Amino acid sequence: MAMAITTSTASHTSIASVTLEVADPEAARRFYTAFGVETRIRLRASEAHSTGFRGFTLALTVSRPATVDRFVDTAMEAGATVLKPAAKSLWGYGGVVQAPDGTIWKVATSAKKDTGPATREIDEIVLLLGVEDVKASKQFYVGRGLTVARSFGGKYAEFASDESSPVKLALYKRRGLAKDLGVPADGTGSHRIVLGSAAGPFTDPDGFAWETAASLAPTPS
Repeated sequence: MAMAITTSTASHTSIASVTLEVADPEAARRFYTAFGVETRIRLRASEAHSTGFRGFTLALTVSRPATVDRFVDTAMEAGATVLKPAAKSLWGYGGVVQAPDGTIWKVATSAKKDTGPATREIDEIVLLLGVEDVKASKQFYVGRGLTVARSFGGKYAEFASDESSPVKLALYKRRGLAKDLGVPADGTGSHRIVLGSAAGPFTDPDGFAWETAASLAPTPS
């Protein structure tokens, strides 16, 4: 099958907020403040049942390997567990950690060599949803007003976002995503994440919940 790639420069709908459901919001707030992403996410208390892989990861794209190491080391110092130590690969350099609340974070760069010292700058955050059928989920989201920015057949789809969006949304095969993160693909219960947009509320084919979010600002501490 030929690889189909589509591009777009605008999106009618994009993610306005990302809320992680955690057992201890204060502890989670301390972790994410140390990690450096507290302005990109919201936190909400929840005791919803959840086991195994929650079906998503938040991926930080940074400029160089030294910055990857800095984020991974900071996460570890704040209580995260390393799922994949930072290492070189064909596509660049990256590692995977799991926050104390259970959320999996990937930190990566396409650069293989450092061109300067480590920083705390994040170029982009991508929310990767692990889905059973990328093509079907892509069409579902197009129907909700999102615009496809890039699409690689039934393997991956990425949606356009505006500058005010805290993260970019992308879809990936669930089992492929779990393999990339170094965890078993099985999981039950709540995803423990709620997304906000002007198009909400709704639930997608894989059970990811969206709510109406008028404001892009994070919840006050």
